[in-house]
Amino acid sequence: MSLEFFHITDVGRARDNNEDSVSVEPAVGLAVLADGMGGYNAGEVASQMLTSFIATELGRWLEESGAHASSGDVRRAMDICVDNANRAIFNAANTNPRYAGMGTTLVLGVFREDGLLLGHVGDSRGYRLRNNQLAQITRDHSLLQEQLDAGLLTPEEAAYSSNKNLVTRAVGVEDTVMLELHQHEMQPGDIYLFCSDGLSDMIEEAAIAQLLISHPSLAEAGQALVDAANEAGGRDNIAIVLVRAEGRAKPEGRAWWPFGKR
Repeated sequence: MSLEFFHITDVGRARDNNEDSVSVEPAVGLAVLADGMGGYNAGEVASQMLTSFIATELGRWLEESGAHASSGDVRRAMDICVDNANRAIFNAANTNPRYAGMGTTLVLGVFREDGLLLGHVGDSRGYRLRNNQLAQITRDHSLLQEQLDAGLLTPEEAAYSSNKNLVTRAVGVEDTVMLELHQHEMQPGDIYLFCSDGLSDMIEEAAIAQLLISHPSLAEAGQALVDAANEAGGRDNIAIVLVRAEGRAKPEGRAWWPFGKR
């Protein structure tokens, strides 16, 4: 199965600087997206530190060992790399007053023949478009999601909540961080979308799905998503990674039955 990658960031219409960062390494099937937070330009520093660290360190490991590594090996490598990046950002925040309190969300994908290993921290999201149906395949680490899970808010109330941007987990804000990591089966034709909340807060999922379906080119689809988020107000930076799986599904083969016709 072959993979096609596209990524784009945009400052939006309300911010002066871009605190979102992405890095894509198609040769090793690696995609990283981060949405920084913090005063001054600290959020921008945190997100760029994270994407650069992971692209360099995990990218090198995947290039050297990834082809022969098991899924368990890759999961451990992802955990170790995120832990090391977390410590680097945490130490920078605690040794430079300008960076005090900085942190960042993360969506991290390693695309392999046996599926997608997808890790995330915070409220940046991963989606999958399959058979024209869009599904969110990450679960936000946010106060709003906890309130939804506890039944304190309905989805309709959540859309207007003042707690929409309060994350409960982020990279760099504490000396340790837990990467939530799951494996997903990939099928030919799947499109995977990683995005910051500058997209997901501005456009409903049905509209995201329609834009992906109506633009066969990933570059056109990505630009259309950015344009739609800006047309809706562009209240935050926008970061997008799109990955399309291409190829043919494995033949099912004929089942063997030793007792005559069924």
